[in-house]
Amino acid sequence: RNAMARHDSEMKEECLREDLKFYFMSPCEKYRARCQIPWKLGLQILKIVMVTTQLVRFGLSNQLVVAFKEDNTVAFKHLFLKGYSGTDEDDYSCSVYTQEDAYASIFFAINQYHQLKDITLGTLGYGENEDNRIGLKVCKQHYKKGTMFPSNETLNIDNDIELDCVHLDLQDLSKDPPDWKNSSFFRLEFYRLLQVEISFHLKGIDLQTIHSRELPDCYVFQNTIIFDNKAHSGKIKIYFDSDAKIEECKDLNIFGSTEKNTQYVLVFDAFVIVICLASLILCTRSIVLALRLWKRFLNFFLEKYKRPVCDTDQWKFINGWYVLVIISDLMTIIGSILKMEIKAKNLTNYDLCSILLGTSTLLVWVGVIRYLGYFQAYNVLILTMQASLPKVLRFCACAGMIYLGYTFCGWIVLGPYHDKFENLNTVAECLFSLVNGDDMFATFAQIQQKSILVWLFSRLYLYSFISLFIYMILSLFIALITDSYDTIKKFQQNGFPETDLQEFLKECSSKEEYQKESSAFLSCICCRRRKRSDDHLIPIN
Repeated sequence: RNAMARHDSEMKEECLREDLKFYFMSPCEKYRARCQIPWKLGLQILKIVMVTTQLVRFGLSNQLVVAFKEDNTVAFKHLFLKGYSGTDEDDYSCSVYTQEDAYASIFFAINQYHQLKDITLGTLGYGENEDNRIGLKVCKQHYKKGTMFPSNETLNIDNDIELDCVHLDLQDLSKDPPDWKNSSFFRLEFYRLLQVEISFHLKGIDLQTIHSRELPDCYVFQNTIIFDNKAHSGKIKIYFDSDAKIEECKDLNIFGSTEKNTQYVLVFDAFVIVICLASLILCTRSIVLALRLWKRFLNFFLEKYKRPVCDTDQWKFINGWYVLVIISDLMTIIGSILKMEIKAKNLTNYDLCSILLGTSTLLVWVGVIRYLGYFQAYNVLILTMQASLPKVLRFCACAGMIYLGYTFCGWIVLGPYHDKFENLNTVAECLFSLVNGDDMFATFAQIQQKSILVWLFSRLYLYSFISLFIYMILSLFIALITDSYDTIKKFQQNGFPETDLQEFLKECSSKEEYQKESSAFLSCICCRRRKRSDDHLIPIN
């Protein structure tokens, strides 16, 4: 009876060992061992081609959308801004310096709106605003009534802000003489005026998509012209903002090959969804089988060796590449459904669709590295990234504290004197450019020399930041990666230290020798039983 029990235990152990060996084999080794066709590998190769083709087609279509929005914005600025030069002044479009020019610019925008259909080159029409009315909405913000005498350095004003608005429809603008110009609303008191805002909606149709044999999009442009006088510095900045929204066209009658081409694109997208769904099912099945195998190995190890398996050996059963593929498949499926709805003109959310398809394609191409990792000559990048990642993250956390300190300091001290330090986001981007050696001289040269103390501080600030981050922190960052690379090269030459799982797989009674997969067991050092003399080795996850 004991012999039978021992025999059953040995058979169970051998069966588990063979299953573990098979699980950690590459697709080619699995085919040679059990003639199992690598369906997942074939699907991934097909998916790379399909997803990339889908992304390229969608990207070309999205380029037309972006180009149409940008071209219309430029056209609107030339149409509605008096004296627009074609180039924005800093972050605003243009500016005026006299009361006459301010009135002329306001009246010019209103008149251009009235004459739009006679002067525009685009396919534009009037749209309804938030009040479901067609026309212009003009609003002005100003302080409450007061008096000001700059020559006597006296000011008497109520800083509560009042908002007055007037709506000008096409009938009001068509009156001759134009009564709206003589209304009290347009008698501006500039000493208490904060801003004047002109808003109106326009509709347009993007006909250039027809040349690409796609159904056209209908647009609603929410345009806003702001005359900003909040600084009361004698200069009114004029801002123009155009927010374009794509809406479903109510009635499209396109004859020719455009509709047939749209059907072909929808069929192709449906095929991509089927491919990704099959990949998702196969990868999910592999993860479920791996979890079952992991549970069998844990129970066996506890029964035979009376101790648990180390955490690193347990994590080997969770294949991160499969998780990456599953996330990619889900994003591709959702993105493809959105793309089909966009092509059918039922949805207009290009941004969300672009994020999903772009990220999924990125993950698909990153997943190709997994198959290169089966070859020792090509897996150095993966092994080095895995070995150095924990140390790099800890190092970046410490360096980030210093970086944040310089960011806040530069913002509060140099912000009033340098364009690149006006806000926190700009400061962070400027410092990151300096770390990479970009635009150094321009950053030094653009500091205003209005204050000698601030100018001296800026030199100390910039020299210390560049010296600290380029010569010390960046060098240490590279050294961490280089050290991990050297460690991996030594392990590839002398062999990787073995874990409990590897030692169990080597105890094979058959004549076939198990081929060690160093890339699958990279993180073994942290859980292997080390001798005291091996303490100089660095554990790698």
